[in-house]
Amino acid sequence: MSHKHKIALLLTSLSVCFSLSYVASAQEEAKESAPVLTRKPCEELKAEIDAKIQANGVESYTLGIVPNEDVKDEKVVGSCDGGTKKITYQRG
Repeated sequence: MSHKHKIALLLTSLSVCFSLSYVASAQEEAKESAPVLTRKPCEELKAEIDAKIQANGVESYTLGIVPNEDVKDEKVVGSCDGGTKKITYQRG
């Protein structure tokens, strides 16, 4: 499998994981009388994403924490601090 395909597979997997965790968390919140949104700290989420990328053998990349309004052409791989910031991925 080419490096490009590994990256695409990893990013797709991360997206699915985040979506599933959001659905599970939303279901839990619906059970409570007063729903509480969880705010994952950006550094914690970035470390989790970094570990997954490294586990897939990717060697040269940059992850950044960017306020929503500053995201340009970067690939967004996560959302943190209650949706106020994005984790971006740049190859190379």
